[in-house]
Amino acid sequence: MIVLDIKDLNVWYGGIHAVKGVSIKIERGQIVTLVGANGAGKSSTIRSVAGLNRSVTGTIKYTNSKDVTTVLGKSPPEERVRRGIALSPEGRRILPHLTVTENLRLGAWTRNDEKGILEDIDHVYSFFPRLKERNWQKGGTLSGGEQQMLAVGRALMSRPDLLMLDEPSLGLAPLLVNEVFEIIKEINKEGRTILLVEQNAKAAFQIAHYAYLLEVGKVVLEGTGAELAADERVREAYLGG
Repeated sequence: MIVLDIKDLNVWYGGIHAVKGVSIKIERGQIVTLVGANGAGKSSTIRSVAGLNRSVTGTIKYTNSKDVTTVLGKSPPEERVRRGIALSPEGRRILPHLTVTENLRLGAWTRNDEKGILEDIDHVYSFFPRLKERNWQKGGTLSGGEQQMLAVGRALMSRPDLLMLDEPSLGLAPLLVNEVFEIIKEINKEGRTILLVEQNAKAAFQIAHYAYLLEVGKVVLEGTGAELAADERVREAYLGG
């Protein structure tokens, strides 16, 4: 079943046409990645799904875990969270003066089931044991890798059907990149559909069921992660030959 169906998406920032007729589909249970250079339109695409862009045309259809299909249209970001869409944004955007646990609780702001929230905090800590060790620390005192873990954990706290991750490996050491991508695979195995925006094409192709390559706001190539990783043009431009 198609969870997310984007057709002819266009995004403008003032006079800049950042996304130009992008169409993508994501099936339930998949990891789908958008790869491309900085400025290719990847983040603009998923921010549009999250409802964070204003100057947008095209159609975005979302089907939740109860098989209810909605044309997102002009619905506000908070309504999309309630429907089961969560975004872990580029740059992490954690609140530095709140503790780890307080940041996680913010991710559950649409919920009022205290028992379930506590269970989900423990579940996040099972993915990220270092966060449990630092649950009392202010978010701003964490390392870059720990802040990224916190950002992903916060997004999970709304119990999303569709989890969108924007550049989760940005600024991380190679060892931490591997760790984060292994955790993304584990999250997916639990049944969550994942839309991954990533400049690290090699790492993204290794875990993606399907991939789209964006250049200057357009989809120029698509296929399985393995197919794009084997494509000569992709290897030359994004995988170092």
